[in-house]
Amino acid sequence: SGLALPSACRALGENCQGPSLTPPSLSTSLSAAEDPSGEHGEVVSTISSSRNPLQPPDTSSEEPFTTYFDSKIPIPEDETHSCFSFRKLWAFTGPGFLMSIAYLDPGNIESDLQSGAVAGFKLLWVLMLATIIGLLLQRLAARLGVVTGLLLAEVCNRQYQKVPRIILWLMVELAIIGSDMQEVIGSAIAINLLSVGKVPLWGGVLITIADTFVFLFLDKYGLRKLEAFFGFLITIMALTFGYEYITVKPNQEKLLKGLFIPYCQNCGTAQLEQAVGIVGAVIMPHNMYLHSALVKSRQVNRANKREVREANKYFFIESCIALFVSFIINIFVVTVFAEAFFEKTNADVSSVCVNTSSPHSSLFPSNNKTLEVDIYKGGVVLGCYFGPAALYIWAIGILAAGQSSTMTGTYSGQFVMEGFLNLRWSRFARVLLTRSIAITPTLFVAIFQDVEHLTGMNDFLNVLMSLQVLEGRWRRADPPHLQREHVLRGGLRPGPEPRGFVRGGCGSQRDLPVLCGVFGKSGSS
Repeated sequence: SGLALPSACRALGENCQGPSLTPPSLSTSLSAAEDPSGEHGEVVSTISSSRNPLQPPDTSSEEPFTTYFDSKIPIPEDETHSCFSFRKLWAFTGPGFLMSIAYLDPGNIESDLQSGAVAGFKLLWVLMLATIIGLLLQRLAARLGVVTGLLLAEVCNRQYQKVPRIILWLMVELAIIGSDMQEVIGSAIAINLLSVGKVPLWGGVLITIADTFVFLFLDKYGLRKLEAFFGFLITIMALTFGYEYITVKPNQEKLLKGLFIPYCQNCGTAQLEQAVGIVGAVIMPHNMYLHSALVKSRQVNRANKREVREANKYFFIESCIALFVSFIINIFVVTVFAEAFFEKTNADVSSVCVNTSSPHSSLFPSNNKTLEVDIYKGGVVLGCYFGPAALYIWAIGILAAGQSSTMTGTYSGQFVMEGFLNLRWSRFARVLLTRSIAITPTLFVAIFQDVEHLTGMNDFLNVLMSLQVLEGRWRRADPPHLQREHVLRGGLRPGPEPRGFVRGGCGSQRDLPVLCGVFGKSGSS
């Protein structure tokens, strides 16, 4: 091939024209890059195999290793609508809504209700800004997956040396564990509320673990059925939290003012902590890894520039719709607690709960301290003020949020471990390992802590998430050639020599000949 590296050929002692030098997958990419007349010549796909691209294929590994997407969803052709097609949008719909589950997990719900109770409507603009930033990051993650065909974890594995790679993996695992603790405990709290306290917190954790294992294998019956199940859970959240919104009837003028005026009058340390917690709850680092993997479930020819651009466009539209839905649901929760419980004291809530003969009235001491709420106390307070129906509907919404986010969190953990550690285990072994890593600390918390005193832990975990975003997200966006060439433009074009992609420059064994040919580098390292 004209793109073969002479120095690499001499080093290996092989004839550059020999058939044994280049794997079939690489030959396809090289042929596409050489053809200037066809549509395939406009973009070069990145090699996704972990094998040295200069070595011949191993005949013992002809069967590709698959994790979840054994079959991909085809994209229909719609020649009558060249600019936009609802049929194609429907085919691309799914990954964005699975990704949006992370914006609706119990950690987010608790952050929403606490910001409403502590700051009223004043921090709604922080929620909107965090959602917009999250959308931009998800857009980059989706484009990375579409254009390169690699998971974000695989890209990090290729870009970084061993020590920073391990540190980055541990940071992401820490973020997953922190998020999973909120999700599983949120589900356990919902089960405790629905059972009127008969199921303890640790029992709810065990139930959540068991049904998560069951639901995770739904994709064996078809990826579309799994996506429909997540859509059903999002619908439950929209209906339940929407019911609370209609029941409380928040002030619409204050809502709009809080959304579009970035100011927090008379705010102190408590309000600042809630603002930082909102950012950490909304922008979850491990969710970027999930989204870069989910977009691989659609049939997209990465050698075709038009299809790549089309996939990027429809995935972005779907992500906008999904995050808009999640934003509206978060608005429901914030405004409900801002309207009903902002500047309320424990004595105010205690008197109402006593008058309604609530079994949870002992939760709130008769003092003039400002009311502190979490997912559990929030449901109790809603039941005291608006009747038992509000409490049980709230618990159903929390259960849907916790169950769905626990499942997507498990997927994230497996994609992260598969990409960073290059695992080739059986699926059940990976599920068992990732679940054990995340569930073990959660179970300890559930056993040694009661359901009424978890507010401080959730605040700490939300702030931890925000620190993970600042420490890890921007470092992962470091390689400029991936940002500029792959992710932002949606294709690979000639440009300056990429920095940090491989060690030793073009001609080294770790290099990709396709990239060396495109960038015009054929000398020895």
